[in-house]
Amino acid sequence: MDLIFETVFETEAGPLWQQQFKRLWPAYAEWFLSEGIAARQTYLAGLRALKLHMPELVPTYERLCELAGGGDLAARFLSFYRPPLYLSGCSQAIWLGKEPMLVRNYDYDPRLCDGIILDSAWNGRRVLAMCDGMWGVVDGMNDAGLAVSLTFGGRRVVGDGFGVPLILRYILEFCDTTAQAVSVLKRIPCHMAYNITCVDRSSAFVTAYLSPDREVVISDTRVATNHQEYVEWHHHARATATVERERFLLHRLTMHDEPADKFIAAFLKPPLYSTNFSNGFGTLYTSVYWPARQMAEFHWPGDTWRHRLGQTANASRHIRYPGSSAKTTANG
Repeated sequence: MDLIFETVFETEAGPLWQQQFKRLWPAYAEWFLSEGIAARQTYLAGLRALKLHMPELVPTYERLCELAGGGDLAARFLSFYRPPLYLSGCSQAIWLGKEPMLVRNYDYDPRLCDGIILDSAWNGRRVLAMCDGMWGVVDGMNDAGLAVSLTFGGRRVVGDGFGVPLILRYILEFCDTTAQAVSVLKRIPCHMAYNITCVDRSSAFVTAYLSPDREVVISDTRVATNHQEYVEWHHHARATATVERERFLLHRLTMHDEPADKFIAAFLKPPLYSTNFSNGFGTLYTSVYWPARQMAEFHWPGDTWRHRLGQTANASRHIRYPGSSAKTTANG
């Protein structure tokens, strides 16, 4: 399996974003309609939910709907309100040395990954993020020095709320600190169980456990895998080795005083690095965010791609999966 990662540098949403939408929309439309159109919310329901919970994001949403062609189905999809079920793996941790660092593995099906690293300033703030759903965020950082990432929370419950990548987009567009991000996570409903790890340039950090059927739990742990306070979906836990990965990371953070490069390298090897691509849980990339220095890195075995916020060049990487010897090529 191959996946092309692309960096897109576009301050205002325009032709580059529109080009990516046209490329990805057929696959997303098929996924969005996988349960039938009746299972999805109406355009008005999504717009009303956005106006209620994330009103500052509405002008951006409307601009993207326009670039997407103004169709009803695309507008429903782009609201991220009550989307279809989706699962991922993932491991993430905060390293606290002289400056904070957020490291995460994104374990997912390569066929379902956007592969877009977007450097934008849609609302007057620079944001560098790995995208999902063409404007949602699975991990990223802003110019205030706030970094965030997500992992699936290991619960099958689905309820009313937004797909979590849009909540992370909202945080990076409008929050300066971890404390502000916590306020957002407590008030915006999430439609599935997810774990959100946040760290800012002052080293303030949290991991928040989100679920649609219970209150948000704020933890001072620096590690998140694919369960919350305890394992609730045992089959998924065994399949993804969530407990083993959590213990491994906690051990490294508490028992080892190791430099940043060594901690990053651990994400590129078992038990954190996964080659389980056939079941949709292989490691697609390792991302590293340095919020204080405004730097991001994307790692694959044998290759590293570095970016400085606001100075990203439009370029691409071709990654071949599976295996520990992913082939990479650079363009631009």
